[in-house]
Amino acid sequence: MNSLPIFKRLVEKPWIWSYVGMIVVWLATISYTGGKGGADVLTAALSFATFTVIVGIGQMFVITTGPGNVDLSIPATISFSGAVAMKIMDGSNSMLLIGLIVSLGCGLVVGVFNYMLIRVLRIPPIIATLSSSFLVLSTAIAYGRGLKIKPPGLLAEFATAQIYGVPILAIVVAGFAVVMGVVLNRTIYGRSVLAIGQNMRAAWLAGIKVEKIRFATYVLSAVLAALCGFVLAGFSGGASLNMGEEYLLGSIAVVVIGGTSVAGGKANVPGIWGAAMFMFLLVTMLNTFGASAGVRLILTGLIIVTVITIAGGDKPQR
Repeated sequence: MNSLPIFKRLVEKPWIWSYVGMIVVWLATISYTGGKGGADVLTAALSFATFTVIVGIGQMFVITTGPGNVDLSIPATISFSGAVAMKIMDGSNSMLLIGLIVSLGCGLVVGVFNYMLIRVLRIPPIIATLSSSFLVLSTAIAYGRGLKIKPPGLLAEFATAQIYGVPILAIVVAGFAVVMGVVLNRTIYGRSVLAIGQNMRAAWLAGIKVEKIRFATYVLSAVLAALCGFVLAGFSGGASLNMGEEYLLGSIAVVVIGGTSVAGGKANVPGIWGAAMFMFLLVTMLNTFGASAGVRLILTGLIIVTVITIAGGDKPQR
């Protein structure tokens, strides 16, 4: 008797549909293969979804600050930080910490530059971060042209290690996601981000230092993109100048599918994991079914739109 209200409250959670979609496409995949390889598919999904979750969390904070706020420099930052870190470390384990610090420093510089374009030059965020991405990627190309340096052994081992089929990196990022969920909902910074997204002027009148919070948010997004580039280079066996391409729309898609409002003011950290898993498993399912590239793109778009529609988005308010 009491299970119905609990089920109703659970269904009303916007992030639950990303997990429903994830389970549905996984079941469809293993049903088609006769149950073979189901565990391996989940392991692969966890491995690749981890990187999307890292950048998705940063993108979520940016989008939550209100309409028009989005970070399109994420792919370039991933490539830039990965290239710089690999060249600095030059495959040496002893340089691992320095490489990480330099990589995060690259993200810090990009984040500050993005915000300066937005605040000082009054450029809309979508244009500012897109313009920034061209400059950052050009720098990466100039710095890392012909770069073919393997990551330090310890980094490669950490990025690919598993415990009973569960990637260690996924476990670490899951813990990080919990921390960021607490930051979002239990700290002054997180609540300020939500307040700014709901009404920037009201937040300013309430005493929130709006521009400082926005500055911290763009820096956070860039630093997480840089962190993603660092570990992704270790996972992939080295940096490449196009390794961030798939995270441009991917980082936005997982935020929206995960239940965060594109209008700002509402965010969901749990949904990012479900959405990232859903995105990978969806592509895996379509590949398993033998769909052509064009069909895969069409079906992927339709299914994503369906999941977002079912999630319901924002309710109209009186």
